[in-house]
Amino acid sequence: MEVYLIRHTETVCEKGICYGQADVAIQEPFEHLFQEIKDQLPSEEMKVISSPLKRCTVLADFLSNEKIEKDKRLMEMDFGNWELKNWNDIPQEELNPWMKDFVSVQVPNGESFEMLYERTLSFIEDLKKQQHKKVAIVTHAGVIRSFLCYQQNLPLKEAFQNKVTFGQIIKIIL
Repeated sequence: MEVYLIRHTETVCEKGICYGQADVAIQEPFEHLFQEIKDQLPSEEMKVISSPLKRCTVLADFLSNEKIEKDKRLMEMDFGNWELKNWNDIPQEELNPWMKDFVSVQVPNGESFEMLYERTLSFIEDLKKQQHKKVAIVTHAGVIRSFLCYQQNLPLKEAFQNKVTFGQIIKIIL
């Protein structure tokens, strides 16, 4: 199965703001960027699955002629108490342990990267049972990095060696 992992385009959040599952909007105008993304995908119809957050569904709706499938497992990491805070305003006694071990340390009232990976893995296992030839998945950097750790058999602590930019498409074979 050809899988096209697509990161949403840039959000309206200022630089330095921590956002994961906060449902923030994307920068406008975005139609030209959306068309550039669509032009890089195969021309034949494909299944489009999206994170339910609007920064993904707006793009997914643009890419698909059919109703898109939304899956909560494709949501970005839950940053709990840190959502929409400036990274500099997060108490050091909370941030430092996470910075030292983001893989297993859980954000207060949120997730660890390991938890994000486990839910992404659950999605991947279900996807592999389906009979799609081509699938576009509109999602977030954390989920895409999880896919790539799975695909490349990469330790989770190495996830950030995979750069994932806004609007980027990464093709993998499942």
